[in-house]
Amino acid sequence: MKKSRKARRIQRHRGRMHKPGGLNLVSLMDIFTILVFFLMVNSSDVKVMQNTTDVTLPKSTAQQEAEESLTVQVTGNSILVQGNEVARLDGIETGDTHISGLSKELAWRRNRWPELPDEGLAVTIMAGRDTDYRLLRKVMQTCVDEQYRQVRLAVEGEARNG
Repeated sequence: MKKSRKARRIQRHRGRMHKPGGLNLVSLMDIFTILVFFLMVNSSDVKVMQNTTDVTLPKSTAQQEAEESLTVQVTGNSILVQGNEVARLDGIETGDTHISGLSKELAWRRNRWPELPDEGLAVTIMAGRDTDYRLLRKVMQTCVDEQYRQVRLAVEGEARNG
């Protein structure tokens, strides 16, 4: 049976308007694109150093931002390099001017550099505010002896007003 022109038009219209709804991903992709750019731009604003509860850093009002470098941490009873224990504090002799376990680890890491800079390598020492100065001096001297001449001491920044 042949359909009239009006019946065919109504059938086409019904076919177009009564399709099952589809999922539009364009707006979702736009949101994720904006989110990715936002996270990329804001990811480098804050420098946070790994810290444990064993080490309470001294307070400072320094304005200079922290730089990423090799981290030597002096905890209650051991010395850690990048989180790995290299020396025990009870094994350090009183008359020594450097720490052998720390010296070996720093030498191993130094030898992995293709070419040493003239000013030496950078190291950040994290020690608690109640760390004995003689021990801190031995750690710094060991770092300098192993060509880590850019020695920085980690501090906790105070909240800035403004």
